[in-house]
Amino acid sequence: MKNRHPLFDQQVELDISGKFAPIRGKLIEFGQDILVLHTGMQFVYVPLIHLQQLRLSNSKFEPFEVPELPFEAYNETVSYRKILMNAKGMFSELYITGNQSIHGYVTTVMNDYFVFYSPIYHTVMVSLHHLKYLIPYNPNVTPYMLTPEQFPLRPSPVTLSRTFDQQLRKLMGEFVVLDLGENSHKTGVLKAIDQRMLELSTANGASVFLHFDHVKTVHLP
Repeated sequence: MKNRHPLFDQQVELDISGKFAPIRGKLIEFGQDILVLHTGMQFVYVPLIHLQQLRLSNSKFEPFEVPELPFEAYNETVSYRKILMNAKGMFSELYITGNQSIHGYVTTVMNDYFVFYSPIYHTVMVSLHHLKYLIPYNPNVTPYMLTPEQFPLRPSPVTLSRTFDQQLRKLMGEFVVLDLGENSHKTGVLKAIDQRMLELSTANGASVFLHFDHVKTVHLP
């Protein structure tokens, strides 16, 4: 049975963690752990863990027809993991942290993280707990209008572990970038992981300690 939210098929706006402006659109799906809006131009998939508030919108909208869903049939129950699995190989936009989105392709879904391949960041490992939203693009759209020759979908150069914790431990001794390098203290050599604390050696050789639960992404520059 699909969940029927009281605001289903209504124009709504929602506040999500880390995003200053609300997202507005028509609520078309509400699953156990994810909801789906259509903005009139694109679908937006939002994991419920980051939903802070959902309300009817006071803004005026021009009526629009919602196209066919890109991943699932309307009679199927929507779920976060199923969406990620179905999004593999489809050009998508992710919002994770800071004030920027990243564009590319979901390539692999593991227990508590997934792998995203981007023309800018290359292979990025993203914690399932920190994805704020996913926007799939039209199948004939490619990142930055790059051709397949300019942006080949390459497999990860890193052997993947089942969990994000195990994956980070595998990268000890490597030069890594955490959280897309949103500040300089999150780039350096991963020295150790002890009791959920990560130790990074930064540019000046100083050690910085970060709690594992707040690590959103990791990639190798």
